[in-house]
Parts: sequence; structure tokens; C-alpha cells
Amino acid sequence: MLVLGRKPGEYIRIGDDIKVQVILSDSNQLRLGIEAPKEIAIIRGEMEKN
Repeated sequence: MLVLGRKPGEYIRIGDDIKVQVILSDSNQLRLGIEAPKEIAIIRGEMEKN
């Protein structure tokens, strides 16, 4: 696992097609914006089947 610190407005790219941007960072909450092709499923961890 890669662990990074990012500030609001900063982002990372995964390959050429995926962008993950920090939208808001409060003391107990983080909001991310994710841009990815429609054919890539984005599933929240609590919704993932084990």
C-alpha cells in the first residue's frame, strides 16, 4: 500500500485514465473526487463483498 499526504486541490493519477483529487479535508472527514472511465467500477469499501 502506498500512503500519501495530499492537501485540498492536490491529486494523484493512476495510469493515464484515473485521477483522485482531495476535495475537502476536515478534522474527521475527507472527501475525494475520482475521475475514471465508466467501465471501471468504483466501490466503497463498506459495500464490497468479502
